[in-house]
Parts: sequence; C-alpha cells; structure tokens
Amino acid sequence: MRIAISIGLLVLLAAVGACAFEGLMVLDAPVPTYGIVMLTIGITLLVAVGVGLMGLLFYSSRRGYDAPPHIKR
Repeated sequence: MRIAISIGLLVLLAAVGACAFEGLMVLDAPVPTYGIVMLTIGITLLVAVGVGLMGLLFYSSRRGYDAPPHIKR
C-alpha cells in the first residue's frame, strides 16, 4: 500500500513539475523588474512564515504545550 501511495505522489509531483516548467518557458511574456522584486519578496515572506510556524510547532511539542489537559476534580 505504501509503495502505491509513494508512486502516486511521485507521479503527481512529476506532473506539477512539468506544468511549472512549461509555464516558465513562455518567452512571449517578459516579467518586468518590479515583478521579479515582488515575487522575491513574496517568496521570502512565505518561507519565513513557514519556517516560523514549523519552529513554533516543534517548540510547543518539546515544551509540553501539546499534552492533553489534566482535569482536577
């Protein structure tokens, strides 16, 4: 079962990669300088938010914040 899922995900990854490659090969639509700057800023912020959220996830799990609540009666 794991092998079938892995193969399916790899096929999906290859299809997305092929579509992205084809989209980047469009030479009729040049991107202006401000567009490249905005894309760079957006990607940088996206990576920073992703890394920050993953860091918070690991920090909270190591500190015990994700433990189930203890009800005192």
